[in-house]
Amino acid sequence: MFSRNDPCWCGSGKKWKKCHAPELPHTPQELLRTKYLKTYGILLKNKEQIEGIRQSGHLAAKILDAVCKEAVAGVTTNYLNTLAEKLHKEAGAIAAPLGYGSPPFPKSICTSLNEVICHGIPNDTPLKEGDILNIDVTCILNGYYGDCSRMVTIGKISEEKQRVCDVSLECLKRSTAILKPGVFAYEIGEVIEDYATEHGCSVVNQFVGHGVGVGFHEAPQIPHHYNKLGIPLAEGMTFTIEPMINAGVRSAIIDPKDHWTARTGDLRASAQWEYTILITENGHEILTPWTL
Repeated sequence: MFSRNDPCWCGSGKKWKKCHAPELPHTPQELLRTKYLKTYGILLKNKEQIEGIRQSGHLAAKILDAVCKEAVAGVTTNYLNTLAEKLHKEAGAIAAPLGYGSPPFPKSICTSLNEVICHGIPNDTPLKEGDILNIDVTCILNGYYGDCSRMVTIGKISEEKQRVCDVSLECLKRSTAILKPGVFAYEIGEVIEDYATEHGCSVVNQFVGHGVGVGFHEAPQIPHHYNKLGIPLAEGMTFTIEPMINAGVRSAIIDPKDHWTARTGDLRASAQWEYTILITENGHEILTPWTL
């Protein structure tokens, strides 16, 4: 077996460890980074990557807030999409959803209206009194990703729609509050489903949160429902939490024509709020700090 103290294969006369051997990690964080990548496929970010993701996340939140302010009765979601494209361009950023996936997503943001759970495609239908709308923005800035979404209510809405909006937001807040190194990933889903079911709602299990930052979708997946994902959170993890809460059944039906739009199985209301999160040494940081 080849040892690090053997002469290097290159003929230099040096030991392999002093010549062509790959450098081994030295600090505890480097060792942890190696372990998580090998064991879970999870990239724990370094300081440079974290700063890049933070800048992209703050931009995504800024664009999201600006677009949400324009979401009023009479405005179309295509108008909101055009505004988002303009804001991305002005900031020197790229809208990650545009052209993503198969078939390629045709717009720069997702706009999910009423019974649409996620991946709604902007169109020319005007918003109207009583609508609820999720707007989802993901930026690529200098190669780094920031992903976030929030709800907008149009005028007076029904009790059921208000309930799913409120429950989804509270699920996000409660599940975010527990985050720190050593917490298991499954605990996020426990907090969310406990609260949602207590308030008469269901939790979508066909879509999940996900690692994000260097790529649009990275390991690990973050389920929002009861699960057994025993991955301990660790410093340097970046991922989304985006609980999708339904008033009725949890199941989603994907539109057979556009292959993106996901609607509730019973066409009752759905709501979602989303953060990109960083796990820090002693807790967490919200990298997409949108405002209500």
